[in-house]
Amino acid sequence: MSLSSRKPLVGVVSDIQRIEPHAFHTVGDKYLRALAQSADVIPVIIPAILPDQPIEQWLSHLDGVFLTGAYSMIDPALYNEARIDREYSYDVGRDALATSIVTTAIKLDLPLFAVCRGLQDINVALEGSLYQVVQNVADMMDHQEDKSAPLNEQYDIAHSVTLTEGGLLHNILGVLDIAVNSLHSQGINRLGNGLVVEATAPDGLIEAVRIEQMTFALAVQWHPEWKVNNNPQQKRLFEAFGDACRARQSK
Repeated sequence: MSLSSRKPLVGVVSDIQRIEPHAFHTVGDKYLRALAQSADVIPVIIPAILPDQPIEQWLSHLDGVFLTGAYSMIDPALYNEARIDREYSYDVGRDALATSIVTTAIKLDLPLFAVCRGLQDINVALEGSLYQVVQNVADMMDHQEDKSAPLNEQYDIAHSVTLTEGGLLHNILGVLDIAVNSLHSQGINRLGNGLVVEATAPDGLIEAVRIEQMTFALAVQWHPEWKVNNNPQQKRLFEAFGDACRARQSK
């Protein structure tokens, strides 16, 4: 394959997980497969070794970036709150990497796609805040999955979301309501600077956003990567991201 015909390279944020006795930089298989098979790009894992390596050295070689979901939560100190008394895991290395990716992607106008924690990463990087326990907020639904259930049940359809008419999601999918899964206990409270709401849940929780100043920057709270090749509607999100990466690559 010639350089002119290569597939776009997409950087993928990594988590830091401890598999005793060592720390590992990890990315879930389902995200990498969705990017490779549905977006038709080559995923490249970005290790969370900042500030040892300037993020520009990574992103300047890439055609897009992807922020995954994760079991860890964003440190609430980043939006001036204390950690609640709850058995949550945190990943400050991921926090730092995601913030650097978001701010640099905006600077470079690099196509950006994010899911679940990735949406929350973007919101906090742009000075927004989160509900630390959505289900404890008055009039909010319980958006969590049952972690004791089989994966197919955890990722089953949970509720509908209403898309913003004329928005990026509406333009990609061509409908104003879709059904999604729901596997999160945190969500957007105060919307970050420069973000535009693209979808909301029945309880009003923000379920998708875009970064207004960027050519393509979309984040969703649900998990479109789950068995994406069996879900044409969700696959279109990855295809749209892949198209944006190819357009970027062609410049």
